[in-house]
Amino acid sequence: MKVLIVEDDKILSDTIKQCIEKTYTVEQAYDGYEGYMYAKGNIYDIIILDIMMPEMSGYDVLSKLRSQEILTPVLLLTAKDSVSDKVKGLNMGADDYLVKPFEREELLARMDAIIRRNNGFFVSDTLQFKDLTLNLKNRKVYINDKEIGLQGKQFDLLEYLINSKNTIITKEQIFDKIWGFDSDTSTNVIEVYASGLRKELKKYGYDKYIKTLRGVGYILSD
Repeated sequence: MKVLIVEDDKILSDTIKQCIEKTYTVEQAYDGYEGYMYAKGNIYDIIILDIMMPEMSGYDVLSKLRSQEILTPVLLLTAKDSVSDKVKGLNMGADDYLVKPFEREELLARMDAIIRRNNGFFVSDTLQFKDLTLNLKNRKVYINDKEIGLQGKQFDLLEYLINSKNTIITKEQIFDKIWGFDSDTSTNVIEVYASGLRKELKKYGYDKYIKTLRGVGYILSD
């Protein structure tokens, strides 16, 4: 799962990243406008959004996203803890509100709760497809308890395919989700990683479940 942190305090941003990067793929933006551009051009499972920032406030970012029907879940961060500030953020479309300073456990719990509500499933440390298991914390893959040696974005691609099981996902969706709109590479890189992923899964007969729709994208189906 992919998270965008929009926070102008780089120390705090890095601290949040360290707290969650074992479970989530993390991108960072350091002012409101940069955060808005990231959020508009990429696909994220959740955005952690500070309110008081240069260029654009968190409220402004949230307002623009919702006005453009970008419904990515948002967890607002702020030093303000008045009821009116909380109500304002929630009325503008935020999913939850966390007051600084906060504990790591509370941040993770609120993120998990938001993602559960928006995706309709409980966040787990693992993903399962038949006898194939992805451990999202240590980023390891097993089939019948035997570890498969997937590398980097091969793991990310398999995770996305399993989360989107029985649904066609286009190359553009995969590229935005895994590489990001500002990547210097092209969508052709997806074929390279898909080929490498299939090669590893073929050893266990699992390559057959990834189907290519030429000119469109991929689908994982049993």
